[in-house]
Amino acid sequence: MFFGNSQPESGDNKWRRELDKFVKANQQELAALFWGLWLANGDSQGTVGIDLQPAPHFIYCPKEQIENLNNKVDNRLQEILGIVENHQPEVEVVMIGIGKGEIKLIQFVPEPAPQICFEQAGKDVDGLLDVLEQRMSEHFSS
Repeated sequence: MFFGNSQPESGDNKWRRELDKFVKANQQELAALFWGLWLANGDSQGTVGIDLQPAPHFIYCPKEQIENLNNKVDNRLQEILGIVENHQPEVEVVMIGIGKGEIKLIQFVPEPAPQICFEQAGKDVDGLLDVLEQRMSEHFSS
């Protein structure tokens, strides 16, 4: 009996796997960026997103746009909306990954907490954005 997928990975799912790898490798910096943006804006701008097209970059995903998208896809994003609405920024990081016309929830509890990650990063939000966007560019171009 085989439990693995013997089919080659489709390009539609590859971006999700690569995004997971990137997030795992950069958890502390992503947590620091998340906290820095949270301090600056709270949730007034929306949820932080990683948009992979045309080149990887960070954006804000306003709640209204996620709700509109949810309505267009017969409420299949209801769970994501609930997580976005009820996340605890002091403890967990919640972001939205966007690629191939699809979205993916990014959610993790960093060690240490986001606030500590930000303090230890030694960079401001702009510095973190520069470093992470450069790493994303390198990661997703290979």
